[in-house]
Amino acid sequence: MLVDSHCHLDFPGLAERLPDVLAAMRANDVGAALCIGVNLEDFPRVLAVAEQSPILYATVGVHPEYTDAEEPDEGRLLALASHPKVLGIGETGLDYYWHKDKPEWQRARFRTHIRAALRCGKPLVVHTRESAEDTIRILREEGASAIGGVMHCFTENWEIAQQALDIGFHLSFSGIVTFKNAHIVKDVARRCPLDRLLIETDAPYLAPAPYRGKPNEPAYVRYVAEEISRLREQPLETIAAASTENFRRLFRPET
Repeated sequence: MLVDSHCHLDFPGLAERLPDVLAAMRANDVGAALCIGVNLEDFPRVLAVAEQSPILYATVGVHPEYTDAEEPDEGRLLALASHPKVLGIGETGLDYYWHKDKPEWQRARFRTHIRAALRCGKPLVVHTRESAEDTIRILREEGASAIGGVMHCFTENWEIAQQALDIGFHLSFSGIVTFKNAHIVKDVARRCPLDRLLIETDAPYLAPAPYRGKPNEPAYVRYVAEEISRLREQPLETIAAASTENFRRLFRPET
């Protein structure tokens, strides 16, 4: 069985096709998917999707790209995270690609999410873009190793990967690993310890080859697993079993 550890099934193009999306998951032996929250305004929609199937779960958080969204505080995150379908806090982190002045509000928001995760005992789903050093630094400063989490859609080099692994985080690989010129991502996917490896789609984005440029969906996580299997010269069954067990151990779904 495979697990898509990061997708956005509430987004247009997927939400209205949910029965078909679930059927495709079953056909490709994808036994669970984690639907990621990106702002508080749309969290009810994310939770509603997760509640439609026993194999769907949710997270709650405010993505760093959302500048005009409701600003979370620890109490609000804790209240929303108390729902049994909510397995983690995020998507949170830092993104300096869009915010090149590296605003302090991003770092403060990130710290709020980490503190909420520590209080509720649920792992973090971390986004980092052109901000790896600050991301790792803040995770260390806030003691995030006590709760752990995942560096989603990992695209950094092995040096950054080691730092994330050293503080107890998992690395999740998306369809980018199937792209021909993604040499850095492929290198890290080869070297990542098997017990820290997760796979994801980030659907509807980043569809793997052979669907690159088209809408993504959880069923396509199989192509991510197959490429990692090829890179590591390990059976697909080994990658599937390990990444599924890692997901269960980290996020602790009830079913």
